Amino acid sequence: MVSVLCVAWVYFSLVISPGEAQLSQLGLTCSVFTISMYLSPLADLLDIMRTKSVERLSFSLTVATFFTSTSWTLYGLQLGDYYIMVPNTPGIFTSLIRFFLFWWFGAVIPQIPSYKLIQI
Repeated sequence: MVSVLCVAWVYFSLVISPGEAQLSQLGLTCSVFTISMYLSPLADLLDIMRTKSVERLSFSLTVATFFTSTSWTLYGLQLGDYYIMVPNTPGIFTSLIRFFLFWWFGAVIPQIPSYKLIQI
C-alpha cells in the first residue's frame, strides 16, 4: 500500500503538470477509491443471501456510512462538485441495501459478548 501511495504521489506531483489535468485525474482517482470503499461491504452479499444471516455486516458501520455519504453528497450538491457528489452517492444506495438486509434477515443478537468484564 505504501508503494502504491508513493507511486501515486510521484505521478500526481512530478509526471502531470499542475493545473486542470492534474486536478481532474486526481479527482477521478479519488472517486474510484471512494466508490470501491462503499461497494466493498457488498462483496459478502452472496454469502449473506445463502446463509440468511447478516452477522458479517456491522450495523453501526452501516449507519455511519449512510450519514457520512449522505452529508458528503449534499455538500457536493451545494458546491456543484461532481468529484464529491458522484462517488458518495453509491454509499447511500449500498447503505440502504444493507439496512434492507438487516430488516429482512433480522438483527444479529450475539450469544457471547464481544467484551470481557474487568475484574477488580
